[in-house]
Amino acid sequence: MSGAAQIQPRDAQPITPKPPVMKRLAIIAVSALAPVLLGAQAPAASTPATIVPLPPTTLPLKHTAQPTTAAITAQDLMTRLYIFADDSMQGREAGTIGNFKGTDYIAAEAKKIGLIPAGDNGTYFQTIPLKIRTIDPTSSFTVGGTSLKYGTDWVAIGTKPVDAIGVQLMYGGVLGDSTQMIARGAAAGKIVVFSLAPGANPRAFRSVGGAGEGAVAIGIAGLDQYMPFFTRPQTFVDDPSAETGPTAPPTILLSAAAITELSQGATELTAGMVSPDVANFSLKLSIEPTPYPARNVVGIVRGSDPKLSSEYVAMGGHNDHIGVNPRPVDHDSLRFFNHIVRPGGAEDGGLRATSAQQAEVNKVLADYRAAHPGTQRPDSINNGADDDGSGSVSVLEIAQKIASLKVKPRRSIIFVWHVGEEKGLLGSTYFTDHPTVPRDSIVAQLNMDMVGRGDAYDITGHAIDGTVLRGSPNYLQLVGSHRLSTELGNLAETVNKQDKHDLTFDYAMDANGHPDNIYCRSEHYEYARYNIPIIFFTTGLHSDYHQVTDEPQYIDYDHMARVDNFIEDLAVHVANMDHRPVVDGPHMDPHGSCKQ
Repeated sequence: MSGAAQIQPRDAQPITPKPPVMKRLAIIAVSALAPVLLGAQAPAASTPATIVPLPPTTLPLKHTAQPTTAAITAQDLMTRLYIFADDSMQGREAGTIGNFKGTDYIAAEAKKIGLIPAGDNGTYFQTIPLKIRTIDPTSSFTVGGTSLKYGTDWVAIGTKPVDAIGVQLMYGGVLGDSTQMIARGAAAGKIVVFSLAPGANPRAFRSVGGAGEGAVAIGIAGLDQYMPFFTRPQTFVDDPSAETGPTAPPTILLSAAAITELSQGATELTAGMVSPDVANFSLKLSIEPTPYPARNVVGIVRGSDPKLSSEYVAMGGHNDHIGVNPRPVDHDSLRFFNHIVRPGGAEDGGLRATSAQQAEVNKVLADYRAAHPGTQRPDSINNGADDDGSGSVSVLEIAQKIASLKVKPRRSIIFVWHVGEEKGLLGSTYFTDHPTVPRDSIVAQLNMDMVGRGDAYDITGHAIDGTVLRGSPNYLQLVGSHRLSTELGNLAETVNKQDKHDLTFDYAMDANGHPDNIYCRSEHYEYARYNIPIIFFTTGLHSDYHQVTDEPQYIDYDHMARVDNFIEDLAVHVANMDHRPVVDGPHMDPHGSCKQ
């Protein structure tokens, strides 16, 4: 699952102001930035609920593969996931050799299962034009003749060069507070700087929306902890056809220290205020293809009904993860620490242990070391067993089951293993913009992302009121199931009950306005934006999310098999309907911004 962890910093530390840079930009008040600075510091962790101890790990570090069968079984899932999330796949980051190997494995299995190739030129692969953008060090940003230092005072997010001379700077308001934002059109031709509302999720910097329309660049103040990430080379899809939608201006992250120095002691500011000094902004880029192709894998089981076989139920998961960390960590230490201090894994990346929590971590680790001498190991590979190895192998298992049916479903089933989800839903965006079957022939999409956990010791998320959510042996989260098609959501409940799957559905993460915004963070949304009814299935977050500890030996394969059997059953029901699932939800704008 993608999200904030995609730009996860190391432990956030209190920001130490750097020496004065310049005192030109009078429009940004120190008082407005104080909440941002406080939010950027790492708070001490507080126990969100009683910690349920991790159970003993009974599965091995390595597993000998067994032949898979037509049935969806825990054994088959285990065989597949130990291959797909093995260290040899090097974390499957899009555009790397590890993801290339992973997609080779999926395509080989699709062929063995008997899926019809539905990628480019009669293959199973749809290659997306993934490229690497590097900022040229000669790029510059000056205000009133004084330069800001790239990488320290500012970084840029964007894939287009900019050369702007004598541009006005404007204060755009407070992101997350629509009452303190400039009007649409006011930003045209300017560099507009925004601050964040107190307590706002840092992801709010992606949702400037119409307030930034026509701007030369958008500046966001105070997200210092994210700046190191954006100094690295960034990947993007070089898709000229995407120009048909609104083109977002480049985003500049400005350090809080630089902005503090620029404020000149201003105590009041109003959206729309303009700096007396003009800016020069030159953004120079170097762009190259990724070392290895980034590929969606696409295959079809053809439907049995001559009239309905030209329609498709789409099923998918993402084949990529986040690769290899630059430095190894002690695997067991990190796993126990996160379970006690950061139960959401990367979602809780800024939390630090209290003294009581650290004492508990030390005790649990010491007990484990005593019971498992000589097993300590450094680890730098983000295997992504649950995220989204579990979804990828689940799609394979479901495909094998459906392909083995003597009587195929009436509609065709199209299976898509999307690439680049962790880099911003790149593969699913590309597939839905450039589908290999007619887009309007897709009647529904069922998405699986992180379906391998959801046990009682996992904190799977929080309800909108802060209530802690926990898993169980029957646990399954559903997101978006009733948003576009009430009929599709109701069908999921009917199939679960009437066919005796007896799963316990949790809809808490699907609440309107939920700050975690899960509805917008996996591939189903890219289908939903084209008004294709979707359901997103997940067993939720956990302390191994986006960590090197997300490995196959911690997956609950029996639980995953139950979930997969239900989703396969639902897919067949949808494929056999005598009509398309009725779309009765609000009409979506394919080029609009997503808001849960």
